[in-house]
Amino acid sequence: MRVDRAWLGLIVLTLPTFLVALDTTALLLALPQLSAGLGATGVEQLWISDSYGFMVAGLVITMGTLGDRIGRRRLLMIGGAAFAVLSVVAAFATGPLMLIVARALLGVAGATLAPSTLALITNMFHDDRQRGRAIAIWATCQFTGGALGPVLAGFLLQHFWWGSVFLAAVPAMAVLLLAGPFLLPEYRGDRAGRLDPAGVGLSLVAVLSMVYGLKQLTVEGVSVVPAVALVAGAAVGFVFVRRQLRLETPLLDLRLLRDRPLTAVIVGLVFAGVAMAGTGLMVTQYLQSVLGFSPFVSAVLFAPMGLGVAAGTMAAPMLTRWMKPATAIAGGLAVSALGGLLLVGVGGGYALPLVMTGITVLALGAGPLFALGTGLVVGSVPPERAGSAASMSETGNYLGGSLGLALLGMVAAAVYRGRMDGTSDSLAGAVAESRHLPADQGAELLHAAQEAFTAGLHVTGVVAAVIFAGTAVLILTMRRPATRTAPAALPDHEVTRS
Repeated sequence: MRVDRAWLGLIVLTLPTFLVALDTTALLLALPQLSAGLGATGVEQLWISDSYGFMVAGLVITMGTLGDRIGRRRLLMIGGAAFAVLSVVAAFATGPLMLIVARALLGVAGATLAPSTLALITNMFHDDRQRGRAIAIWATCQFTGGALGPVLAGFLLQHFWWGSVFLAAVPAMAVLLLAGPFLLPEYRGDRAGRLDPAGVGLSLVAVLSMVYGLKQLTVEGVSVVPAVALVAGAAVGFVFVRRQLRLETPLLDLRLLRDRPLTAVIVGLVFAGVAMAGTGLMVTQYLQSVLGFSPFVSAVLFAPMGLGVAAGTMAAPMLTRWMKPATAIAGGLAVSALGGLLLVGVGGGYALPLVMTGITVLALGAGPLFALGTGLVVGSVPPERAGSAASMSETGNYLGGSLGLALLGMVAAAVYRGRMDGTSDSLAGAVAESRHLPADQGAELLHAAQEAFTAGLHVTGVVAAVIFAGTAVLILTMRRPATRTAPAALPDHEVTRS
């Protein structure tokens, strides 16, 4: 594939990448307005918010292997067309159930996009340096979409109705469908993993159960239902792993984890997701509930976290000119640890600039891990298995994010309750209670609750710093001394251009 055509194709591939990330975060700001418009209950709001992410997380493994078998461009076109149609359906939903179903089906379509786009990049760029730069651009668009999602949603909601948030995806998907057949190569591998219906079912149940359990822990705390979901998911996951290790052509090739540097990167992606998601949860609540900013202004102030990761991913290929990839990743994680420590000082008159600096530095340092680490994962397998490897990377990100929301959320909640001596379970509850008290007592309760929440943010910053520092040590300890050569050109029967 000619270089100029490959870079034009990369532009097309960034569109679904950007939109899937944008669609995930944009709904957070639109949820109150669309819930009011549709009359959704609290439970229905939860399913509207979570059904998309659940389906993406549960099916990304299956879709990575499916693309390897039927053709990555074909699967991308199918997923893009379905995403456009379902976005229109969601925009004009007449009731909560219709929107929940549309969001779930959007998740199915969204699961086809990330592994297909990432795997196609490995087919389009055979030179290590060019492929690394292309993956960095791909990752940049992913994190930029996540950062700008709430901002775009706020703009659209200010000028249009809530359905416009979903319609934003349609023009970009139209460009993908029109330009994709001309700019993107088709690829299918004769030695790709078979679809394995039993494995599909096991992976879906395992991932959905664990993600559901982790997300519910952030809402309910430690309770029976989330705990049962986690245990059941872990048990099914164990069965899935044993099955995959016994199959000659598995759905997910877990034998790749015998490669120590690859294992370190996968673990690093999970732990980075834990630290970033947990920190993001605390900072967004701090901006609104302690500093008193509106949801839209908070989204704008929080955008530097996503944009910081985007800047870090773009800088990653340049860093490899002067240092080995493992050194660049570990150095970046050390910078992220510093960002976590900056959050420990948040408070007083410099709270806002300090919290924004902290999340920006923390996110900037994580960029090389997401860019170079993802490149290592998809570049460490034969071309016919790139989709499966891409799905492994994406699954690690989803599980890490869910785990971070649950675990760091619980840690912060425990700190809050300890500082409040058990008199209040949450800052939101304290705010509601303060409105029914005399002015002086209400102000005293609110001040104490805000101080307790800030203490929880400080602890979260320390935990994030420890996670990043430990991951940096892991990457350096398990690094590979020799560099990998660029893959050979693909046989003609495996790559076709139309």
